[in-house]
Amino acid sequence: MRDQLNSDLFDPRTEMVPDFSRGASSSDGDFGFAFNDSNFSDRLLRIEIMGGPPQCRPDGEGCTSIADWARHRKRRREDIKKETVLDLSLCPEEQILNDNQPDMDDGVGCENQDEEPVAMVEETQSGDEDANSNESSWSMDCSAVLRVKTLHISSPILAAKSPFFYKLFSNGMRESEQRHVTLRINASEEAALMELLNFMYSNNLSVTTAPELLDVLMAADKFEVASCMRYCSRLLRNLPMTPESALLYLDLPSSVLMAEAVQPLTDAAKQYLAARYKDITKYQEEVLALPLAGVEAILSSDDLQIASEDAVYDFVLKWARAQYPKLEERREVLGSRLARFIRFPYMTCRKLKKVLTSNDFDHEVSSKLVLEALFFKAEAPHRQRSLAAEESASLNRRFIERAYKYRPVKVVEFELPRQQCVVYLDLKREECANLFPSGRVYSQAFHLGGQGFFLSAHCNMDQQSSFHCFGLFLGMQEKGSVSFAVDYEFAARSKPTEEFVSKYKGNYTFTGGKAVGYRNLFAIPWTSFMAEDSLYFINGILHLRAELTIRH
Repeated sequence: MRDQLNSDLFDPRTEMVPDFSRGASSSDGDFGFAFNDSNFSDRLLRIEIMGGPPQCRPDGEGCTSIADWARHRKRRREDIKKETVLDLSLCPEEQILNDNQPDMDDGVGCENQDEEPVAMVEETQSGDEDANSNESSWSMDCSAVLRVKTLHISSPILAAKSPFFYKLFSNGMRESEQRHVTLRINASEEAALMELLNFMYSNNLSVTTAPELLDVLMAADKFEVASCMRYCSRLLRNLPMTPESALLYLDLPSSVLMAEAVQPLTDAAKQYLAARYKDITKYQEEVLALPLAGVEAILSSDDLQIASEDAVYDFVLKWARAQYPKLEERREVLGSRLARFIRFPYMTCRKLKKVLTSNDFDHEVSSKLVLEALFFKAEAPHRQRSLAAEESASLNRRFIERAYKYRPVKVVEFELPRQQCVVYLDLKREECANLFPSGRVYSQAFHLGGQGFFLSAHCNMDQQSSFHCFGLFLGMQEKGSVSFAVDYEFAARSKPTEEFVSKYKGNYTFTGGKAVGYRNLFAIPWTSFMAEDSLYFINGILHLRAELTIRH
């Protein structure tokens, strides 16, 4: 029985798969002493460094800032595209790998340094043969080999940190038993690869600047070293963030962005942009110039300091028209990328009507968005809260209310027997608390008889200026010198019945920009209004109602 157990345990067919998901930690051990030391190595790694355009260099080399790194990388990508087009015609068919060499799908033709790395395993040879044999057969890149670096490596250490090296050393072929392994890289990747290999032994990097760390991050992605990607991501998060760096982190190649290891870095970049541009109106010109990823990060925030969701919609259209002048492209971006960041359920019905007739959205898309918004508005308050709670943990936050400068209202309009509207305004206890000692909060505009009105809640002194109290006012938006006679009534839900109780009635002839109301709506001091046993907060919400009727 014991013999059977032993034979199973050491059976070469038993597959031992390392856990690549773990990040670098002290428990991994520091094998820095063994790096490039023949005494602790079982293989030779031969790194062929390929030439490129004269200006080709590591992205981080000579870069003093993130902006330099981004400009250089973009320029190099363009150069590589041009070189690839030109050199394809120069690659002779005979350079395809011979049958007696490993079959690699991504190895044939001109190599793009942003693609999968090329690895080759060759049989052990002696003397000068090792460095020079089959040079033309190995040549899978149209560029010349500038130089060759040879390192002593430990296959268990590299395989434990990287699926790429694990597959290379355990491919089940006789070549996996050979001591010589060849990697081919672009000259621009040399410094980053050396840092990466050193990290796989020591769990440490010697580079500290953002451009250098980004180079290593790209190499770690290419060679599938998740622990190094996590390490670079953490170091980059600890560096001061700027708009340029945040946008660059969101614009990394998709393979890097999709990596779980880089998620905390991209999350930090999104949070930075959302916080910096929280007041879209203040930074409108800057935000209009941002790329799509930056605008998505800002619009995903619940804390936008903006008048209303109507204003968010107007801004998105303005940005899309500037960035995508072609209608088809604009419709595609709005429908597939940006629409989910606009919280249509919190837009006014007047603006939703405009969405339906907008040419910027595909009609099928706009109809679906408006219908969904109207159904939400028609739901009972407890159901709306339930829908918002269900979405709070998801990326799609269309039912979550932002902290608007102008609070949303619900409006019921009547045309007969008289023009009348009933307006409902809900304020949270914390919103009311923030009004003390002299703050005010405005509602979104609503309309009656073609004129725009709004409600404003205040913390102010009573008539005798003896104590603070809660006031509610009704104002008409300024539009010329039109006069408008209105009967109005303010009411609030009150315990214990939780029904609306009338608090103030009056009438007023409005002219543009004027407001009327009551300084002490509940006829109690502010402290009593905000007390824990207050009659007017029901489950933490103050429910206000205003009825307006046009006088004839």
